[in-house]
Amino acid sequence: MRPTGEVVAALRSLMKNLPNSLGSINAYIIPSDDAHQSEYLAKRDERRAFISGFDGSAGTAVVTDKEALLWTDGRYYQQAGKQLDEQWTLMKDGQPTTPTIDAYLAKVLEPGSKVGVDANLISTRAWNPLHTSLKSAGCSLLPITPNLIDLVWKDQPAAPQHPVEPLLVEYTGQTVAQKLDAVREKMNDKRASVLVVSALDEIAWFLNLRGSDIDYNPVFFSYVLITRDDLYFFIDEKKLSESIHEHFRTNGVQPEIRPYGDVHQVLRTLAESSPDRVWISLGSSYALTALIPEEKRLHEITPINLMKAVKNDTEAAGMRACHIRDGVALCQYFAWLERSLKEGKVVDEISGADQLELFRSKQDKYKGLSFTTISASGPNGSVIHYHPLPETNRPITDKEMYLCDSGAQFLDGTTDVTRTMHFGTPTAEEVTAFTHVLKGQIALGTAIFPRKVKGQFLDTIARKALWDAGLDYGHGTGHGIGHFLNVHEGPMGIGIRLMPDDPGLEENMFLSNEPGYYKVGKFGIRIEDIVQVVSTNIGDNFDGRGALTFHTVTMCPIQTKLIDVGLLTEKERTSVNRYHKTVWETLSPLLKSAGDAETLAWLQRETQPI
Repeated sequence: MRPTGEVVAALRSLMKNLPNSLGSINAYIIPSDDAHQSEYLAKRDERRAFISGFDGSAGTAVVTDKEALLWTDGRYYQQAGKQLDEQWTLMKDGQPTTPTIDAYLAKVLEPGSKVGVDANLISTRAWNPLHTSLKSAGCSLLPITPNLIDLVWKDQPAAPQHPVEPLLVEYTGQTVAQKLDAVREKMNDKRASVLVVSALDEIAWFLNLRGSDIDYNPVFFSYVLITRDDLYFFIDEKKLSESIHEHFRTNGVQPEIRPYGDVHQVLRTLAESSPDRVWISLGSSYALTALIPEEKRLHEITPINLMKAVKNDTEAAGMRACHIRDGVALCQYFAWLERSLKEGKVVDEISGADQLELFRSKQDKYKGLSFTTISASGPNGSVIHYHPLPETNRPITDKEMYLCDSGAQFLDGTTDVTRTMHFGTPTAEEVTAFTHVLKGQIALGTAIFPRKVKGQFLDTIARKALWDAGLDYGHGTGHGIGHFLNVHEGPMGIGIRLMPDDPGLEENMFLSNEPGYYKVGKFGIRIEDIVQVVSTNIGDNFDGRGALTFHTVTMCPIQTKLIDVGLLTEKERTSVNRYHKTVWETLSPLLKSAGDAETLAWLQRETQPI
């Protein structure tokens, strides 16, 4: 918990006397987003964390002249409760009694009140209903420049300036020119003469480039505008070496490179002169959308987002391959951890995470972690997005559950996996809860469903086994995952909440399958695999629509001592045994060739049939 009284007071002072003689506002909204609506942020863009003290990846702060409130979802209730000081009120988003931000403001503000927000940091999808709701309450939503948090953040970090690197076609499977042709074909279909690309992972994927401006996310700050004849690339050119220019020549394109800050003026000019529509996603910032005449706006998910989600054959092969190498490192870690505890060595959450990173770093094509490792012992495991800090660090022992959610970036793919283990004797409650989580994970992992079904309709499949026992979990069941890109990737997902741009599942999408259960203050359980959407056959294949199922690409045993076999059906038991047989047959030759007899023995024991 960090005291925030001084900075909140400074913000309120600015709200009463805005810069540039803009008057005053009665409330100020601080979203989690950066100007590209990224989930994970560069240090400079962690404005909501700075003002509130809460550093979870999702949440929105609202400051009025009397109150300071933080909305966040069920993943972060515990964390926010610990990090917010007395200045702040936690608003548990998703609870029936919690009002939405617009409903709250409409209730507490007087008619004629003004609400401010940096329009660069809020998507058009979020701006539109907020604007409408406030207007109906007699209030107004105003874009405020400059950002007020930047004015009170005296030691705000500088913008990152890391070099951009090319990603070879042997990993991407397509040249930029091929991708550009496909995009322009989609633009013609929609009668769009300009396409705005602001999402950083879309830009990196489209240009076959990777960067490191945001920790764990191989992206770089930039914008792309595509017209029928031109390709504009807005970036600080100091990030581009000669190898990037050669990369573009090799990929058959010659983008016009402009300074990062020029995008607004160029977009305004192109939009005003465009004979047809300007394609911009509702996920882009309202600041960009406002530059386009309203009658010319085409608000649809970009074609690049959809192309990126459906991996081509090269990308799909890379995703499968990197999960095999990642599986070797995971097995080495869990075998080492079990052995260390038996030998009486002290291992804590942080040193354990460091050791896992060391094992991964020795794998071919390794580029770094894909997110901060969630290494959580005992009660810390019940904090869904926990990450160990010196002040929260606990020893890993044989007396408590241990939850490890981790992932890596490789040149040929991205991984994300969770395993929950007990290195002693688990309680009956832990075994029962674990088994119900496993039953849910198996149910989803073996489901057969129609092609193009939206992920939201599959969520209950994973939850039913838990619901049958009166259990549940406060997070989504599955997210998309990038190819050497962001560990969380849309537009599809599996969860209770509607994903407005979900195009429906199709072959070669990759998602997570990760139900869980969290006993507050006691333990947490999550079992997470990455799965590939593949075609299958059943009956009439849904009247010719096509049948799909999941193929698990994660390679790491599920601890069988935590399974109550008596609660499993024969189909579920067979599923576990078949998976463990695949893990053994896939990883054991690699461990043998590496001469790693200790991990091999551990793997053999952990993959025995039940």
